[in-house]
Amino acid sequence: MAILVFAIAGISDGLDGFIARCYNQRTELGAYLDPIADKFLLMASFICLGILKFIPSWLAVIVISRDIVIVVGIAVLTIMDIKIRIHPSMISKITTFFQLITVLCTLIYLENSSSLLIRNVVYWLTAALTTVSGLHYMVVGLNTLQNPDA
Repeated sequence: MAILVFAIAGISDGLDGFIARCYNQRTELGAYLDPIADKFLLMASFICLGILKFIPSWLAVIVISRDIVIVVGIAVLTIMDIKIRIHPSMISKITTFFQLITVLCTLIYLENSSSLLIRNVVYWLTAALTTVSGLHYMVVGLNTLQNPDA
């Protein structure tokens, strides 16, 4: 059941983005809401899988922490009245893809102990990409803070 719900959420998100691009229906509100919806889906997935011990808790902490740091950074810049344009970097897109793969692999191979090696590789790759992506956004945020007009 979880795979079905996750797949429907992912497919509907992909279709929404595809339709918006095809029919040039992009809006500023959609530019903010779409990544927020993606983050809620992934955060809820990692929290649930972590609590249920289906993924290592350290991985859930890394994924959730990165998103919290990004949100706090955006809040700080907004409070300081520094204009920012939010758009995902390539590393962020790759990270999101691997986070989705991690959730899918975990759900698909939940009871299959022979897939442990595959899952561990996916977990570590996701952790590394999430960390690099988080560091990238921290550098971008600090540069924006130091040079708000650039």
